[in-house]
Order: sequence, then structure tokens, then C-alpha cells
Amino acid sequence: MAPEAAARPTRAELRVAAREQSRAQRRDAAKAATRTALLRVALPSVAALGVAAAAAVTVQGEADQQRAQAAGRLPEQATAAASGDNATYPSEQAAKAAAQQALATGNAAQASRGDARQPLSGAQPAADGAAPATGTDQAPPPAARPAVSLPVSQHGLGEVFGAAGTHWAKRHTGIDFPVDGGTEVMAVTDGTIRTQWNPSYGYMSILKMADGTEAWYCHLRSYKIRKGTVKAGDVIAFVGSSGNSTGPHLHFEIRPADGGAPVDPLPWFLAQGVDPR
Repeated sequence: MAPEAAARPTRAELRVAAREQSRAQRRDAAKAATRTALLRVALPSVAALGVAAAAAVTVQGEADQQRAQAAGRLPEQATAAASGDNATYPSEQAAKAAAQQALATGNAAQASRGDARQPLSGAQPAADGAAPATGTDQAPPPAARPAVSLPVSQHGLGEVFGAAGTHWAKRHTGIDFPVDGGTEVMAVTDGTIRTQWNPSYGYMSILKMADGTEAWYCHLRSYKIRKGTVKAGDVIAFVGSSGNSTGPHLHFEIRPADGGAPVDPLPWFLAQGVDPR
């Protein structure tokens, strides 16, 4: 008796079988994608943890080495050799190993970051090439006050010492500075000031120096300092035309300390290093 023929699946059974196979393929694809994503996240994290652990070991090792050297248990030669320019740092080895592992897994960006971590040594130069501050910069000292100055700021002389003329009983007893009325008159050196009136000299300021020599300022318009101590260059009065005068100018005399006759002021100025001409 012939065996029975195998029953063929119906169309409905074929459709159910196809759907089940499609679902199984989708599940397998989703599992594969999940595994790939986990590997991509986990591998860089493992590399980073390895670098951090190596750095921690290096820091701890250096601290132990310093403590041992301080206690006299570690020779200084060994420390110097380990810190030389050609020494291999543990952190550098760990970084290179992590970079190679990252390259092997296809993570090029992580490898570049790990390989770029190199130990720094030496002092950094100053910004823009500027030399480090030494703290020795000091302000320049103020300019020294001159020992002798002109009685007016304008150079140039009018009548000179010893000149003859109808304006004087004998000869000119000083030198004249032909400047405008109101021009400032200054102390030629340090000393003390007093003022007085004279029919010939008009309003006068008399500067007495430390050695007793006197400087006479004549034909003034007004005083700024009537009495007191002054320094060379201080303004003491203003030019005028008082007394026996034909116009605004400063008549200047030098009188010796012994009370003798006036002397030529020009050689006195030149001897002090000042030329009024």
C-alpha cells in the first residue's frame, strides 16, 4: 500500500511563517545595533580611565619618590636620571598605549587627544617676549635747582657797566635788561629779600646772599616778595620804570659784602656759568 503524500502548507500558513521570519530578522538587527553602540561608548571610556589611572599612579609614584629622597633612602643620582630630558614618563607610556588601543578600535579622535598629552617642562617665557619685571625701576630724580639764574628770562643787555651818559652822575653802576614792563624778576641765587624806595633807583628789591654779597634790582613796578628767604629762580618782583628812568627796564647791580663800590655784574655771572648776553 503506497505511503500518503505529504500535505502542502496553505497560503495562510505561508504568510504566518514569513511574518515570523521577518520579526526574527528585525530582532537580530536591533540586538546587533545595540551591541555596536555600547562598544563605541565603552571603548573610549575605558581608554580615558586608563589614562587617568596612569596619571594617578605617576603622581603617587613621584610623591613617594620625593618622600623617599627626603628621608635619605633614595640616591639623588637616581632621581636626577629619572627626571632627565630623555626619561620615559609612565603617564606618557599610558597615554600612547591608550592611543594605540583607540586606533585599533577605529576611534581616531580619541587617539589624537591621548597622543597630544605630553609633559611640560621649563618656565614659560613672558608674554610678547617682554623681560620679567625686576622691581628695580624707579622714577628719575627731580632736576636740581640751579645755583645761579638770570634775573629775567630774556637774554640781551642794554647799557653795560661803566658806560658814560647824562643820566648818571658819574658812570653806569650796573647792567640794564631792556624788557617790557610787568616782566617777572627772579632771585639770581638763594638769599634773603628786603625792599626800599630810592629817588634815583625807584622801587628796589635787595637780595643778600650767604656770603654778604648783595644784588640790587631797580626801577621796579611792584613787589611779589617784600621780605623773607628766597631760592634761585623765585619770582620776587615785576619790571617797571620808577625813579630816574627813561622807560621800562631792569637795572641790576652787584655790591660786595664789604660795602664797597658796585662791581661789574657780567664777570660775576660768567664766573657762575651764566651768560646774560
